Order: sequence, then structure tokens, then C-alpha cells
Amino acid sequence: MEHDFSKGSMSRHIMMQAVPLMIAQILQLLYNVVDRIYIGHLPGEDGLALTGIGLVFPVISVISAFTNLFGMGGAPLCSIARGAGQNEKAKKIMGHSAVLLFGTSILLMTVFYLLRRPVLYLLGASDATYAYADTYLVIYLTGTVFFMLGNGMNSFITSQGFPKTAMCTTLLGAVINLILDPILIFGFDMGIEGAAWATVFSQLISCVWVLRFLTGEKAIFRLEKRYFHLDWSLVREITALGMSGFIMQATNSVAQIACNAMLSIYGGDLYIGIMTILNSVREILSMPVSGITSGAQPVLGFNYGAKQYERIKKGIRFMTFVGSVYTVLAWAVLVFFPKPFLALFTGNKEMIENGVRAVHLYFAGFVFMLFQFSGQSVFVALGKSKRAVFFSLFRKVVIVLPLTVLLPRLMSDGVAGIFLAEPISNVIGGLACFLTMYITVYRRL
Repeated sequence: MEHDFSKGSMSRHIMMQAVPLMIAQILQLLYNVVDRIYIGHLPGEDGLALTGIGLVFPVISVISAFTNLFGMGGAPLCSIARGAGQNEKAKKIMGHSAVLLFGTSILLMTVFYLLRRPVLYLLGASDATYAYADTYLVIYLTGTVFFMLGNGMNSFITSQGFPKTAMCTTLLGAVINLILDPILIFGFDMGIEGAAWATVFSQLISCVWVLRFLTGEKAIFRLEKRYFHLDWSLVREITALGMSGFIMQATNSVAQIACNAMLSIYGGDLYIGIMTILNSVREILSMPVSGITSGAQPVLGFNYGAKQYERIKKGIRFMTFVGSVYTVLAWAVLVFFPKPFLALFTGNKEMIENGVRAVHLYFAGFVFMLFQFSGQSVFVALGKSKRAVFFSLFRKVVIVLPLTVLLPRLMSDGVAGIFLAEPISNVIGGLACFLTMYITVYRRL
């Protein structure tokens, strides 16, 4: 069988999937991160434009959550079906995911457009930052269909064993975004509008690339109209497995709302802007971890379908070791050299100086994040969706949310309390997730 993950070196299979995926995910970040870098250096804005973009994060997280629900929910199922030789089911899963992604994107675009004013003020907007957030959000929403279809269906290119093609999807969009951002923002003096339009256009190109591949001759399973008619039992399977990724992103949104609300009380617009930078840095540094664990999923899922259990254990050990080494090194570089990371996103000296302390607090538990990613990926890859969902909820809802609200009230430095909620949740949630995976899955294989 082409792209048979049940033979050969597990570490080689995982890295062949993971490296292109890591690059692709890092490039994917450029859609938004590059916008933040340019906007953070707009003259005369004093960080307000960057803060405005930061207020849109929870909305983007919700859109990403639904993308994960149907994209990351369908892709592992497709891998399991391929490993079990159920090719017809694999094709149906891909077709169903495409329909669900398209329908949901239209719904989300409409709802957020109509409710954007109360939503943005709920997210912590002030009168000074609302105009920036509203401008960016209205334009960004026009690309919702392209974002969800492009990113969601790109997972199926990876699951079929074409990680380099999947990487080219995001490479193409990222390059276009990199080119258009300075042209539109500074060349045409469009400011924040230019950043948003550059993102939308790059998402459109990426989406076209994905759909063209999945309907072309190179795809193992092609996207065909006959699989668009929904079988609700299969929809339930997709949503059940995708619920983990959905909840991870959705709870991120809820946590960001709570964080922005508390920062608006204890720190104001300055610290909301700093949190925007920290979230951007976290996204960049966590991408290799996400890449290695996500890249392992189709390999682990294929071997699970083929009942190659010893190979699964080898894959888990390799994934965890590589991820652990990386997170230690990344944490050390960030903690000892925080200013270059901060200066990348802003020239505001006050933001940089206050941001150094925030970096030390917020990233204190960064190493333990690997254990959450690793445990979650194993659960998802092997179709154990309920456990994956539980630990997503556990970390963000049970730990992060209460701590974000309570710590600033209990500590003399309220801002420090808000930044400490994340590392505490990484330690407790990461260890709980990984140890549960080890006891209930790894030892029983």
C-alpha cells in the first residue's frame, strides 16, 4: 500500500510527517503574526492598533475551533479507515468534513458580523481600541470560508501521506501575505485594513490550492460530490473525535475573554497589548510541539487500524522525547533573551519593559505544555475522543478560568496573578493528561 506506515522506522515516518507539518504550521501563523508585527510598528498608534487586533483573538479562536472540529475530527478517522482498508468510508469522511466546514463558515461569518459590537466590548475593548478591532474583524470575517476550508481540508492532505504538499499550502499563502502586508499597510497607507485584506487574499489562494489538490489526480482519495450527502452517524463520529480540538480552541477563546476582562481592570490597554504579544510568542514557540504531535497522529492512527501496537508505543516514546528536548531549549532561550521577542512586535518601550516580567511569569510552565500536547495527540490518533475532550476542558475550564479570576484578587500584584494562571495550568493539566494516557493507553497496548 502506498504510504504504508505499518512498515519501516516509526521515528522516520513521524519526522517525515512532522517536519513539513511543523513548517506548514509555522507558516500558517504568518497569516496573523506578520499582521501583528507590522501593526505593532505603525507610527503614532502607541500600541492601540496592536491591542485592537489582540481583542479579535477570541473570535479567531472560535473560528479555528470549528475548523478543528470538522478538519481534525475527520482526518484521524480517515487515517484509521485507510489503515483498516476501509477506503469507501475514508472518502465519505473527507466529503462530509468539507460540507460541514463550508456550512459552518457561512454561519459563523454572519453571526459575528451582526453581533460584532457587543462581542468586541465583551472581549475587553475600550473606546480607544474598538475602532481598530472592528475594522480588522469586519474584513477578516470575509475570509472565513477560505480559512476554514483551506485549513480544515489541508489536514486530509497530510492524513493521506502528503505532508510536503500540505506544507506548500501554507507556504503559498504565507508568502503572499508577507508580500502584500507591507505593500498594503505602508505602500498604500491602508494601515490595519491593509493587514486584514492581505490575510484574506492569502487565505483565498491557500484554499484554492487545497481544493485543487483534493479534486485532482495526485490525491489517493479525491473530494467528490457524491460524498457530500450527509450520513448523520458519520457526522457524529467526526464531531466526536474533533471535539477535543474544538474544545481546546473554544476554551482558549473563553480563557482569553476572561484574561482580557481582568487585564482591563488591573492593567488596562497596555497589558492587553502585552498579552497579545505573549500569545503571539507562545503560538510561534509551540508550533514545533504541535507539529511533532500532530505529525505523529496519522502514523499512530494507521498503525492502530493495522493492530501494530508495539509500533504505536515506539511512536509515543519518540514523539515525547523530541518534544521534551525542544520545549526545554525554547524555554531557556526565551527566558534569558526576552527582549528580542518583544521588540519583534512593538517599538513601545513601556510595553517591552513591562513585557519582560510578564514573559518570566507567563512562560514559567512552558516545558509542561508538551505533556498536554502529547497525551491529547495519542487520544485523538487512537480514536479515544472522550478522554481528549475531558483534558481539554480540565486545563482551561477547571484550572485556567478560576485562577484567572481568583489570583489577581488574592495577590497584591493583580496583573502578575493573571499571568501566572497559564503556567500553573500547564503543570497540573499537562501532567494529569500525560499520566492518564500512559496508564490507560500506553501500558495496555
